[in-house]
Amino acid sequence: MQGRPGSVPLRLLVVVLLLLAVACSGGSSPPRPSPSDGHGSFTPTSPSPPAEDEGSPSPGRVDGDALRLEAPPDGSFLVVGEYPPVRSDCVRPEQPRLRARYPGTLRVERAEDGTLSLTLTIPFREYLEGIAEVPPSWPMAALEAQAIAARSYALATTGWEGEEGEPLGTPICATTACQVYRGIPLEPTPEIRRWYRAVHRTEGLVLLYRGRPAETVYFSTSNGRTYGNEEVFGSSPLPYLRPVVERDDGASPLSHWRVRLPYADLARFLAAGGEWPSGRPISHVRPEGGSLVVSGGGEARRIDLATFRTVVNAWAHCLRPGRYPPDGLPTTIPSRWLSVSSGPNAVTVTGRGWGHGVGMVQWGACGKARRGLSAGEILAFYYGGLRPERYPEPGLIHVEVASGLTGLRIRPSGPGATLEGEELGTGRIVIAGGDRLTMLTDAR
Repeated sequence: MQGRPGSVPLRLLVVVLLLLAVACSGGSSPPRPSPSDGHGSFTPTSPSPPAEDEGSPSPGRVDGDALRLEAPPDGSFLVVGEYPPVRSDCVRPEQPRLRARYPGTLRVERAEDGTLSLTLTIPFREYLEGIAEVPPSWPMAALEAQAIAARSYALATTGWEGEEGEPLGTPICATTACQVYRGIPLEPTPEIRRWYRAVHRTEGLVLLYRGRPAETVYFSTSNGRTYGNEEVFGSSPLPYLRPVVERDDGASPLSHWRVRLPYADLARFLAAGGEWPSGRPISHVRPEGGSLVVSGGGEARRIDLATFRTVVNAWAHCLRPGRYPPDGLPTTIPSRWLSVSSGPNAVTVTGRGWGHGVGMVQWGACGKARRGLSAGEILAFYYGGLRPERYPEPGLIHVEVASGLTGLRIRPSGPGATLEGEELGTGRIVIAGGDRLTMLTDAR
């Protein structure tokens, strides 16, 4: 979910965050967010845009390079954002698109390159309500632990030092480079109220280290242990981010995983990533230290495991979308905690876990809650004995939800929305970038 403790959050690319089909008890499949892998950046989804049946919009005037829109009282905006076309060699390329529902105030700003950024300003509690890191069907103690960790992390990474109710000046991103904020669910999610209740019940509670909010990083699933922050992020050791043994995340579908890669597929993926000659077959893969020796067709190359995993994850779902990632996996090779064995026709990758490995294990928190531990006990286990304490919360927070957009279509949920202080109708607003910021609004 987050970046490096003690520094600017690390923005590493991860393919997707669709991890779960079950709650930690192994029960049914509720509508849910997914426990975070622990790092990554936004990959917009590509659903169909909402129906456009209200006729042609009418021109509106834009002065400057920014627009400010306020949602209706107790309402929201449906936002559809378009990105520049992306050239792709994938078999089934998808163009990125943003589709989300946001409350609060939207600020649309044109950058020097003509693209648009979108920043949301909302009450801090509503920001926490929109955090989408674990399924709301999980036990309440696990949800409360997640809420406290999310609150602590947001305040720590933005450098919050204000009094209760003051605005938080430093913005936070909405991706796994910070922590995942998705706004108001687009589809009916009955159990989401359990998450809202966890946020409300823990209001004002954070983990403190030396009187300041602790940088409470977390991730989805372990390999049987966690790691010190200095081992993963290279930052100075923090006493509340020490390794612990994890025995409670076995219900995670990523606790143990296995992937078979036929040599023909592997040769294609490695060639696409520039690590193997195009058209040359692979007949054997041999682990050797932290590398793999790949051979075949009179060729032999040494590829380090990190590069091997990166290339396979980049190209497997792209070139063989019907086969990779295998069912239940968020990406073809989910973690670096793996071993590789070679057979006559394929290489098999066996591993554990998903995420960076530091701080709270989300599936472990779920398992501990099932065993009867409280939110405070769960947090103390992962964060060096720290327990929740009262701390001032900001009133408003700025959330950077998107950048690099070419256009936006925004529709209020009802009457009462405003644009630059003037009341809007209930139709759509179309905003485009380019040489200048332009806007069209519905006549009604």
